[in-house]
Amino acid sequence: MKFWSLVSLFVLPLVIQAGEPVKPALEAQPAVLEKLKNLKSNQAMLLGQAKVLGDFNDTARKYNLHKTGPLARDFTLKMVWAPERKRALYCGANHGVPHRLNDVWEFDLASLSWVMLYAPDLPRDYTGMGKDFSDVLFKDGVLVTKRGGPVVIAHTWWGLAYDPVQRSMYFMNTWVTNQKKCVAQLGGDPSQLYTGPPLWSFTPNTAEWKVHKSAKPYPVPIFGGMLEFIPEHAGRIWHANNWQMQVTWLHEPKTGAWKNLEANKGTKDFAKHAAEPEQVGYYDGKRKLVIAHRHKATSHYDIAKNRWEKMIDAAKETEDVPFGHDARAPMYHDPISGDGLLIQFQTNTLWSYNPDAKRWTKLSPDGAPVPSGNRRLAYFDPAHGVFVVLDGTTVWAYRYRT
Repeated sequence: MKFWSLVSLFVLPLVIQAGEPVKPALEAQPAVLEKLKNLKSNQAMLLGQAKVLGDFNDTARKYNLHKTGPLARDFTLKMVWAPERKRALYCGANHGVPHRLNDVWEFDLASLSWVMLYAPDLPRDYTGMGKDFSDVLFKDGVLVTKRGGPVVIAHTWWGLAYDPVQRSMYFMNTWVTNQKKCVAQLGGDPSQLYTGPPLWSFTPNTAEWKVHKSAKPYPVPIFGGMLEFIPEHAGRIWHANNWQMQVTWLHEPKTGAWKNLEANKGTKDFAKHAAEPEQVGYYDGKRKLVIAHRHKATSHYDIAKNRWEKMIDAAKETEDVPFGHDARAPMYHDPISGDGLLIQFQTNTLWSYNPDAKRWTKLSPDGAPVPSGNRRLAYFDPAHGVFVVLDGTTVWAYRYRT
């Protein structure tokens, strides 16, 4: 089945259900659409330079974001696909240099546009609110800006997901900020701090951040966990497997409650099989699997069986399996082929993963080489059937299969 047929089956129904026009409206470039249409299997090309659009404030201009777009940020490589918008969303912070910002962006391939959806509030430092925290409030137990954005802003690692039912992006926003000290600086009572998982959402069409507080029980907000939307549960899983937390949790949107799914309960081998932190991966709707890759190990989470199983556990010197890491090698699902695609930025190599054969294959694309900048992002664009690498405003596209 051609990729545009798949789009009509899986993407268009969500557009109809959305019931409202996508904002902002962007005009597709006919020349870009023609290039994408003619791209053959295993072929790559440079599509050109993206425009950078948005209502830029002083903070954005201070860091030249109106010229560069967001640029990749340390341990913040994940982009998430919004099917009703046919665009990819991005947010998250650097390690501190040159900034820590709560801005939100989206990329539209058809128009070659980076769009700032939420201009950043004032910049923060590594453990606190920054030099100027005049925009910060302590409200209902949470540090929030006067515009409603998160004051604490983390790397995303792989803790970012898009919920097409809620039409919002969700972010497990956990960081080392000394929040008690921050509250005291504001003249508040640190004992009133909300101490549950810092799950935030951002709704693109309204450009609004929202915090989702929960009652116990709830998961540990570790660094490097995995957040993924699971249609079968109509909610998001938050997963980790290390000394801090060895659980796959479900966040139910209707109640806001967290539920321990008790994965691998019968076999009691969760620690052996489940993906460890700093993994990359995706949800496979056809196979009803979450597929995760970390270092040289690949694991499958079978939703119906509620079970993690490690399919590949290769030695670190193995050359026929890529190195998976959320700061070096983003990985996404290609629904046209059914495979996963991973780009290893350190080695500038592209890989595919076949979940049925449980096999990795190094790819050798024809055409333009992958851009080699040090602030690159990547995502898979189901609307056009291509894997996209963004080197600042330079746009590269690769079609794995037609």
